[in-house]
Amino acid sequence: MANLVYKRVSTDQQSTARQNLVLAEAGIEDPVVFEEDPGTSSRLHPLQRPKFGKLLTYARPGDTVHISEMFRLVRGNQHILDVLDVLHRDRLALRIHDGAFSAMDLTARHPRTGELLSTVKFMVQNLAAAGELQRDLQRELTYDGLRAAEAKGNKGGRRPAITAAQTSDVRTAYLEGRSIAALACDHRVSRGANRTAVAGLLPDHAASEEDAPAPELPVTLDMPGKVADYLRTIELEPAERAALDQGTNVRRGQGYTLRVSAVPAVHHQLLARCQALDGAQGTPAVPAQRKARREYENRVSALTP
Repeated sequence: MANLVYKRVSTDQQSTARQNLVLAEAGIEDPVVFEEDPGTSSRLHPLQRPKFGKLLTYARPGDTVHISEMFRLVRGNQHILDVLDVLHRDRLALRIHDGAFSAMDLTARHPRTGELLSTVKFMVQNLAAAGELQRDLQRELTYDGLRAAEAKGNKGGRRPAITAAQTSDVRTAYLEGRSIAALACDHRVSRGANRTAVAGLLPDHAASEEDAPAPELPVTLDMPGKVADYLRTIELEPAERAALDQGTNVRRGQGYTLRVSAVPAVHHQLLARCQALDGAQGTPAVPAQRKARREYENRVSALTP
C-alpha cells in the first residue's frame, strides 16, 4: 500500500517549508510526493488541479493520501465532500496530520448504506465554514489596513531607491553636469532610478511627452469565477497574470466573480486565452464554463478597441 503525499501553496511567494516539517514529523514511510506548481489557487476545485489529478490516477485501492492540513487540499464545504466521495469510490484513505481535522476519520461510512456518516458530514461542513470565514476576515482586514494606510498618505509597493531627501541633491548634481552613470556610482543605485529622479530634466523630455500617444486607461470588469479559475491554470503573460493577481473577489451566491482592473488590450488578451472553454480539439465544453466565458466576452466586447 502506497503513501501518497500532496502539497500545495497558494502564491509563488510562499513555500512548502511548514508542510514539509509537519509531514516529516509524521514519519511517513516511502512517500510518493505530488506537489502542485507554485501559486495554484485554492479556489480551483481540487479535482481540476493537475497534480492532484495525477495522484488519483496513480493511486490504487488501499493507498493512503497524506496532507499536512485540510486547507492545503480543499477550500470549502462542497470541495471537501466532492473529494471524500472520490476517495471513497477509489477506496483510498485520507490522513491529515495537523489542524482541526487531524483527529477525525473523514472516510467513516455507514456500514449498511455506505454513505458518509451524518456526524462526520456535520463536523466537516462546520469546520470548513469556520475556516473559510477566517480567511475572508483576514482578506477584509488586510484590505481595510491598506485603505487606512493610503488615506494617511502611505503607499504600498517597493520603496524608491532614491529617497525624497536625496532627490534634490541628485537633480542639482545632474544640472551641474554629472552624468547618469556617475550619479549611479555616487548613490549606488541603478541608472534607471536616477533617470526617474531627474525625469523632468532629461533632454527632449517635454517633446517626447507631447509626441507620445495618450496611454490606455484601466477598465474594471467583473470576470466570472469559472473563467478566472481556468486562467489561473494556464500560462499567461506577466501583465495578464498581474491583472488576475490584483483582482478583487466579489461573492455571488455559491460562486464568485473577480473584479479585474486592466487596460482594454489585456482584457482582450485574457478573453482570447479562455477560448478552450467553448470546447476545442474534440473536447466537449462544460456548459457552466461556456456560459461564464460568454458573459465575460459580452463585457469585453463592449469596450472600445
